Amino acid sequence: MASDTPRLVFIKTFGCQMNVYDSGKMLAQLAHDGFEPTDEWRRADLVIVNTCSVREKPQLKVSSFLGPILQRKRDTGRPMVAVAGCVAQHDGAEFFRRYPAIDLVFGPDGVPRVRELVRAARQRRVLDDQFLEVADYPFVQDLVPSAQREVTGLVTIQKGCDNHCTYCIVPSARGVQVSRPLEQIIEEVRGLAVRGTRDFTLIGQNVNAYGAERGGRSRFAELLEAVHAIPEVWRLRFTTSHPRDMDPATIAAWSRLPRLASHLHLPVQSGSDAVLRRMGRQYTRAHYLDVVAELRRVRPEISLTTDFIIGFPGETRDDFEQSLALLEQVRFMASFSFKYSPRPGTAATRLHDREPVSAEEASDRLRVLQEVQQRIQQESNLACVGRCFEVLVEQPSRHDPNQWMGRTSCFRAVNFPAAPSMAGELVQVRITQANPHSLQGEVVA
Repeated sequence: MASDTPRLVFIKTFGCQMNVYDSGKMLAQLAHDGFEPTDEWRRADLVIVNTCSVREKPQLKVSSFLGPILQRKRDTGRPMVAVAGCVAQHDGAEFFRRYPAIDLVFGPDGVPRVRELVRAARQRRVLDDQFLEVADYPFVQDLVPSAQREVTGLVTIQKGCDNHCTYCIVPSARGVQVSRPLEQIIEEVRGLAVRGTRDFTLIGQNVNAYGAERGGRSRFAELLEAVHAIPEVWRLRFTTSHPRDMDPATIAAWSRLPRLASHLHLPVQSGSDAVLRRMGRQYTRAHYLDVVAELRRVRPEISLTTDFIIGFPGETRDDFEQSLALLEQVRFMASFSFKYSPRPGTAATRLHDREPVSAEEASDRLRVLQEVQQRIQQESNLACVGRCFEVLVEQPSRHDPNQWMGRTSCFRAVNFPAAPSMAGELVQVRITQANPHSLQGEVVA
């Protein structure tokens, strides 16, 4: 039952789209107890910091962000402070030792029970780092409360991961893979569609393996068909994909589902077979390139983005050159590249102890790869000048209040003059200028 006096909750989200989604679900559930969201943590009665441990930098940001909040708690007795997410799952009681003013610590599996946990934390400090039973995992159905139309929307289709890439902390932070029932996914998509969402992204740690836990057959292509059949779904995307699990049925979806967006994020991590083996990625460079070739055969205009980890333990100069060569061959529209960051408890830390790549060498390699990517990206953007694209109008431009931003089916960001009434509409835009990370255009009548 909701409280008669509204209380304010502030959630700070670090990390991936899964964390963004989880934060929204926490807001949706807490609304039942009278909590309203605020953008100012100093006004909040409850502050939740939703953490990410995939890389070291977001983890360090958490400590920095908590500092002034906990000082206010010590000075005034409020707000209630909770730490959630992957770092909370991994560090658990360590948060209480380091930060005595924290009231509540819970991992990703605590999200469905956030109301119960917050209530308990009013009486005592609460630690919840237990994984829920797989058979009864309660995916949250509540939609995020919003007074504004959200043109784009995230819908989770699974939690956890059954892969064990040697550098990755996700399986220990989010548990084993659990696929969400198809009927629940369809219900959430329809609920968002009623509110005006038109561009949907299905999210999970390895979406291609949807339904395949415990040795079953992937039902991902079946799920794509079901969501695509909803008329209000104008564009359908998904992330993240594992190259090993890009099966023929999923690739063929681009040939028969016209509203499946012409974009795929397909992390490669390295262009070297030797490094891929040490990473435990379970595919080869040749397999990855075969998948790319088949995708471009069925949808020639598809744009690809990817991830690279640079300086993985034992990576030689030749290994790195193979990553550069793959980057040039595939010509990704964009890539997200990072220096290897050893995560506690992962198998790669043992490799790091034996075969580290120096920080200076890793930084130099990362700079070179990013420079190559920037050149490819600029060339790709320049090739768009003069062409017309169908663009879904999303939101005001962050850089010019007189312009709006939208995306093409291939996920290129385009800024152009538009009226607020055009939000959520599909318009034809002629590209007039190519910038390093976006395009400039004008609406064509």
